[in-house]
Amino acid sequence: MRGLNKGRYSARFAETEMDLQAAQALRYRAFVDSTATSGLRDADSYDARSLHLLVEETAGTRLVAALRLLPLQRGEDISTCYSAQFYELSALSDFDGPMLEMGRFCVDPDVHDPEVLRVAWAAITRFVDETGVELLFGCSSFKGIKTEDYTDSFALLKERHLAPKRFLPKVKAPTVFRFAQRLRRTADTRRGMLSMPPLLRSYLLMGGWVSDHAVVDHDLNTLHVFTGLEVRAIPDRRKRLMRAAAG
Repeated sequence: MRGLNKGRYSARFAETEMDLQAAQALRYRAFVDSTATSGLRDADSYDARSLHLLVEETAGTRLVAALRLLPLQRGEDISTCYSAQFYELSALSDFDGPMLEMGRFCVDPDVHDPEVLRVAWAAITRFVDETGVELLFGCSSFKGIKTEDYTDSFALLKERHLAPKRFLPKVKAPTVFRFAQRLRRTADTRRGMLSMPPLLRSYLLMGGWVSDHAVVDHDLNTLHVFTGLEVRAIPDRRKRLMRAAAG
């Protein structure tokens, strides 16, 4: 994928070890310690197998966001992805098209411009169109592990956004919050959407779906839900808007 320039921001794939280390350092600040100084990085064995999308300020090339992409050629490869550590994903093993795991999405804690996410999605759209990806998936993370902080969000996911039974992930992680079973309240839609991670909101607005439970990740101090989006299910109007942004 060629670079993408959109006003204040541009997107490209990491090309050098220095690029990768910059993404890992940003991940550490976003997921572990927002006050961290240089030299501390979030890294794992999946980095070497993945593409790393970088969103930078056009002026000065300051890195403001990063996202890890792991392409899979077919459903039978699903057990090799990062998410498979936490979810039993055999229901997706028969998926008959190319898949793309999107993970470790993070924005500089000091940056609060929604345009950053729009530029990231524009770059993802271009990559999906160029490679023929048919399913996007990954772990969408809520900050912190207090489930009561996100009651309306989880109630809303239960009411409107659970995965189709044919794709529903099963429990694998040792500590989970089974919100589809445990919650009995009606969601406050506004509060539920406001407390959801921006990336998850984007998935849902395009027709995405989630697992029926959240994994409690003590290492990253997050709650996350498995999230999927069939490209063919994205509404035509939204596809046109995304492709226009990617053009």
